[in-house]
Amino acid sequence: MKKSPLLKVGLVQQSCTQDKNANIEKSIAAIRDCAAQGAVLVVLQELHNNIYFCQSENVDYFDLAEPIEGETTQRIAAVAKECGVVVVSSIFEKRAAGLYHNTAVVLEKDGSYAGVYRKMHIPDDPAYYEKFYFTPGDLGFRPIETSIGKLGVLVCWDQWYPEGARLMAMAGADLLIYPTAIGWDMRDSEAERKRQQQAWVISQRGHAVANGLPVIAVNRVGFEKDLSGVTEGITFWGHSFVAGAQGEFLGLAAEEKEQNLIVEIDMKRSEDVRRIWPFFRDRRIEAYGDITKRFLV
Repeated sequence: MKKSPLLKVGLVQQSCTQDKNANIEKSIAAIRDCAAQGAVLVVLQELHNNIYFCQSENVDYFDLAEPIEGETTQRIAAVAKECGVVVVSSIFEKRAAGLYHNTAVVLEKDGSYAGVYRKMHIPDDPAYYEKFYFTPGDLGFRPIETSIGKLGVLVCWDQWYPEGARLMAMAGADLLIYPTAIGWDMRDSEAERKRQQQAWVISQRGHAVANGLPVIAVNRVGFEKDLSGVTEGITFWGHSFVAGAQGEFLGLAAEEKEQNLIVEIDMKRSEDVRRIWPFFRDRRIEAYGDITKRFLV
């Protein structure tokens, strides 16, 4: 049977608390809701089973980590199988004592493991102290093969780097997917907050255009207090979206509320767009050797 070019996806934009079980139950309920609306792919946000603990450096937070096949993945796998959907989940992975990753886990429709991606680019900024917790990924930029296509899964800070998106596209990804946790320092001016949000959107829409691929970005929402009291916390700005192969918005979620966003993607458009904008044909690959250097002056 010929596969339909139309792919219905569900983006789960949720708020989180320190109650891990409640957070997972919320994700499970959202997956069921998306599936009931016809989604065959459901994408959860970065670290959806707990608070964004990276606002401070605290060794006790390493207790939140779990192995790839731990509680969170097992429970999400069960609902993926129940609903017959592919799910992109996210965990704080404990690989070994003293070795942790920020890891996306892709689960098949039958609940089996399709693959994992470990976040490659790790930030270290006020309220985003991820280098304290996460070792950079070591799996490279390889799409994960699923029954609905090859998923180019990256995570949050990866979304600012065109190299990762390009390598995923070059490896045959059908979609680029970014589970995310990003928000505002409310001490910034309204104008600065808007500039930051628009830069986030533009960068990812640019990946769609440059690679002729749809992009799915799923962000958390709501205010989370810095429990250390050092900063004033983060207001995560939501705004989850899907962009088409020319950067056009196919779906856009709200900034200030939880939402299960259902979007239909015409997967045939990537082929059509790449025929009229043949960027891969015109790349001057023989001239790009310096891209692997840190800086050129």
